[in-house]
Amino acid sequence: MKILLLGSGELGKEFTIAAQRIGQIVIAVDSYENAPAMQVAHDFEVVNMLDGDALDKIVAKHQPDFIVPEIEAIRTERFYDYEKQGITVVPSAKAANFTMNRKAIRDLASKELGLKTAKYRYATTAEELQKGVEAVGMPCVVKPLMSSSGKGQSTIKTEADIEKAWNYAVEGSRGDVVEVIVEAFVKFNSEITLLTVVQNNNPTLFCAPIGHRQERGDYQESWQPARISDKDLYEAQDMAEKVTEALGGAGLFGVEFFLTDDGVYFSELSPRPHDTGMVTLAGTQNFNEFELHLRAILSLPIFEITLEKAGASAVILASENSENPTYSGIENIASLPKTDFRIFGKPTSRPYRRMAVALVNDTLETPIEEVVEKAKEAASLVTVHS
Repeated sequence: MKILLLGSGELGKEFTIAAQRIGQIVIAVDSYENAPAMQVAHDFEVVNMLDGDALDKIVAKHQPDFIVPEIEAIRTERFYDYEKQGITVVPSAKAANFTMNRKAIRDLASKELGLKTAKYRYATTAEELQKGVEAVGMPCVVKPLMSSSGKGQSTIKTEADIEKAWNYAVEGSRGDVVEVIVEAFVKFNSEITLLTVVQNNNPTLFCAPIGHRQERGDYQESWQPARISDKDLYEAQDMAEKVTEALGGAGLFGVEFFLTDDGVYFSELSPRPHDTGMVTLAGTQNFNEFELHLRAILSLPIFEITLEKAGASAVILASENSENPTYSGIENIASLPKTDFRIFGKPTSRPYRRMAVALVNDTLETPIEEVVEKAKEAASLVTVHS
């Protein structure tokens, strides 16, 4: 099959490798040359995916069997036309269109499906944001409707933070939507990602829950399995199944939840492999998240997902701008037991850009906190240089 991959970052690179291993053809698309997935794909295109006409030309040129989005900044309303042409949009045109914009997915979850979410409002101006903050209360969190990796996200604790939060959100917004969501702060005990695998002709499956820690709205470490009560896990699985069923299609969804004293809150959803799910590259499961996504897309039956090991991932960040980043300390991390790493191959760096990841696994009997600490220590051994 021919797969048109829209977005070619590190997640797209691992998906492309998984596809190559079982004989699929991948054309990697992104807005800049030499993106990670382009380095391992059969072919590539450099195009602004918010330009609908340019996107149409790429689709017409390659005539793919599948269109697999990996990022948010895409003219997703065109996906409905591609489906009419007989192309399978992953997971579906509706899923991709709804989840590329926080407004659509939040309203679906809260208003249509009745899932428990934080109190929220939308704003298209700083003045509307002021009113939104008054409605949900402080502290609260502001996010652009279209963004990724925490860009444009901040917390409002005082009146003085509101204008600054608005400007930062607009600056971090992807696409041409200038609108934000302001959410009441949920007092949570932990956050989890529930990787949910929707199959075409077989039951929906769930990976063991993944815990994660964030800074600046972006994940720093993730671990599997995360601690969660049976009651909360059942509630999260029920919510995940409801929202993925409403969106339609097949593939892997990364569904995020807050775990609180009064139950589980739906947070966000990605219709594709999730950054926190890179922990599955540590060998925690019989299939990693990229292999699961691919198999679900191709309607290859997945009999079960088994948890094999405890694992953790820790990101390796750049600290400065560079047009030719290099790395030191690789021999140190390579010498550690039960440890691996991935360097993504991004052609440029900037402060806090995710450039690589350290991966550690151990037995399921090992306390997960120990595994996380080992991953953090491993990540600290590698330095990104300009």
